[in-house]
Amino acid sequence: MSAGINEKELQRRVAEIIIAELKLQDITAETFDPDLDLVDEIGIDSMDLATIVLVLQDEYGIKIDEDDYTKLRAIRLIAAYIQERLQAKA
Repeated sequence: MSAGINEKELQRRVAEIIIAELKLQDITAETFDPDLDLVDEIGIDSMDLATIVLVLQDEYGIKIDEDDYTKLRAIRLIAAYIQERLQAKA
């Protein structure tokens, strides 16, 4: 993946990962609100988030610090975080 990845595509892929890992039904990457609070509105817990983080780290070849997990509360925030990490690597 290049550092110049399209933000909308990145958000869509993050949504796909979250949907697959959490086995969410009746929602698609296209209908997943990128500003939806994953903790308060979806109800993911720290174990779910840790699983999602592992998949994201593998997919994008980045390191996500455990201290940063609290920043990863919505798809838009996760995508922006990944973008920052990819740019820092470039």
